Amino acid sequence: MTVIDDLIEALGTDVVLTGDAIGGRYRSDASGTGRFLPLAVLRPASTEQVSAALAICDRNRQPVVPMGGLTGLAGGANARARDIAISLERMSGVEDVDTAAGTMTVLAGTPLEVAQLVAETAGFLLPIDLGARGSCQIGGNISTNAGGIRVIRHGVTRDNVLGVEAVLADGTVLSSLNRMTKNNTGYDLRQLFIGSEGTLGIVTRAVLRLRPLPAARLTALCAIESYAHVVSLLKSAQRGLSGLSAFEAMWQSYFRFNAEALNLTFFDKAYPFFVIIEQDVDGSDEDKDRFEAFLGQAFDDGIVTDALVAQSEKEARAFWSVREGHMMDHLLPGLINLDVSLPVGQLDDFAGDCEKAMLARFPAAHVSFFGHVGDSNLHVAVWTETPSEHEIDAIAYDLVRTYQGSISAEHGIGTLKRDFLDHSRSEAEIGVMRRIKTALDPNGIMNPGKVIPPR
Repeated sequence: MTVIDDLIEALGTDVVLTGDAIGGRYRSDASGTGRFLPLAVLRPASTEQVSAALAICDRNRQPVVPMGGLTGLAGGANARARDIAISLERMSGVEDVDTAAGTMTVLAGTPLEVAQLVAETAGFLLPIDLGARGSCQIGGNISTNAGGIRVIRHGVTRDNVLGVEAVLADGTVLSSLNRMTKNNTGYDLRQLFIGSEGTLGIVTRAVLRLRPLPAARLTALCAIESYAHVVSLLKSAQRGLSGLSAFEAMWQSYFRFNAEALNLTFFDKAYPFFVIIEQDVDGSDEDKDRFEAFLGQAFDDGIVTDALVAQSEKEARAFWSVREGHMMDHLLPGLINLDVSLPVGQLDDFAGDCEKAMLARFPAAHVSFFGHVGDSNLHVAVWTETPSEHEIDAIAYDLVRTYQGSISAEHGIGTLKRDFLDHSRSEAEIGVMRRIKTALDPNGIMNPGKVIPPR
């Protein structure tokens, strides 16, 4: 019997998809770099089925690629033709909301937005939030330690996970569904799986931390003359806005491209920088008055040149539609999105050096920048008529190494950043990663070729 025969016998043909039953969507994550359909796609409906599948694959030394919502941009969920993909899409749903503890227990295949709405109905905020919320899945968020737009207030995914259930390569189910904030009982095993991109096991459930649901959210779009003033505004907001939940900066070229693509006009001139500030509030008139007073003081101090305060959810969404930049992918096919992290004070210096280097090599390229700034995260958008992704990566990541930053702030490593991992991690650190991988996956079946570079 083949490994496929074993899997069908154990799980059934409704779980094991082969041949023409495998749809084209399993070819690649959102990076568009996947080239092959997997040998088979497994769609388990329970942790027990995930365990049985991995035990069979491990015995047969069969490589396995976990798949979530396929919204990643690093090639981490791309399979080779000889790999078996395990999709968590059928393991979806919120199992419990503990209103006393402020936690949610959720299956790994649950779309982030579904979990957010369940939390909201219960009067809570699920702080993890990113642009792909409608299609990304909780398991994928955990496996990549997703960041997003609320990090400045609530932290990355890692900071919002209290417990996980994961299945190891040999089928062992490791259940650590802790609901307590304090639990100091030896090694924190959940952290092994958060950010490991499916190379150590498959997350099947998680306990997520919830926050009180804010009554309202105030949003402003600020026009700023210099990056020094962007940093000054950030410092002032961190001091003066107790509910600061987002601080998103856009360099002029990025803002102009997306505003024009959406046919939106906010100011009567182009400024070097634009910043979206959001604050979670109780919803009183006094909150709005204090928010506008903060912006007025920033204007008086010469930090902000102009500002608009959203008067409705529609106006706030207009601000965010520019920041999310979805039109860029349509108008610039093959756009390369880079995601790096550097000290906040150096983001603009890096942006200037990066743009200069990109244009020296690709004179007709589109190069633009936006960033979360408050959490030191900068995104670089590069488009050329004759794309050379590895060359573009090398230009950016060589600069990141010079600045002693990180080649991945929130997108993960996958395959696309794997060969540049030593730009941000030492030989000793990579060596320890290999030892952990060998200990938990001695046969090397879990997402092979991802994250850790070959020797």
